[in-house]
Parts: sequence; C-alpha cells; structure tokens
Amino acid sequence: MRSPRWYGPLLAGLSLLLVLPGHAGTAPAAAQPAPEPRPFGADCRTGVDGSRVTAYCHNPYPETDHVRLHIECEQWWDIDTDAAPVATGPAQTVRLSGRCWKGVGSAWVSHARAPRG
Repeated sequence: MRSPRWYGPLLAGLSLLLVLPGHAGTAPAAAQPAPEPRPFGADCRTGVDGSRVTAYCHNPYPETDHVRLHIECEQWWDIDTDAAPVATGPAQTVRLSGRCWKGVGSAWVSHARAPRG
C-alpha cells in the first residue's frame, strides 16, 4: 500500500515547527541576566599651579588602569599635550605631570583597560 501524497508536505511542516525558534513545539530560551560591570578606574586628583599640572591617581581595583594626562593650554600657540599611558596596578598610586608655557586652559585624566590578549 502506498502512502498518500500529502504526508510529505505535512511531515516537512511539522519538522519546521519543531526546529524554528519561537514557534510551537520549542521552549523559549532562558533569559540570561546581563553580567554586572566590574568596578574599574583609578581615582584621580588633578591640580593646576600656574602653568604646571599634577595629577595623582590611585587604583583601588584588581584590574590595571592605564591613565593618561591631557592638558589644553590657554594660548593658541602653546602646544597641548597628551601624555603616554601609565599602567596603574592594583593598590598603586602614580603621579602624572605636565605643563604649558603660559596658562593652563583645562586638564583631565583618561582611563583605559588593558587590551585582552
């Protein structure tokens, strides 16, 4: 005895319902909670004295923070500076310094995580 012709399409349709996500026959994927961000970043204090800038950065966290001092000078002809990154390890304090020829317009410290390798 031969099976009817509509069995083939019926079986194909049922198998799609079982395989495709979000359709009948499949359980919804369990929602994964977003991982909490790890605490990161050294605490920095920046001070300006005339044309000199000094920043002290202390890292209380277990991950190394690469800190950089950035200085914008007031005069248009005075060269702004971006210092090289300094690795600040866990429980370590570093001193960053720089200067302008004349007055300092603004100064800040940026933070970066170590590249994962």
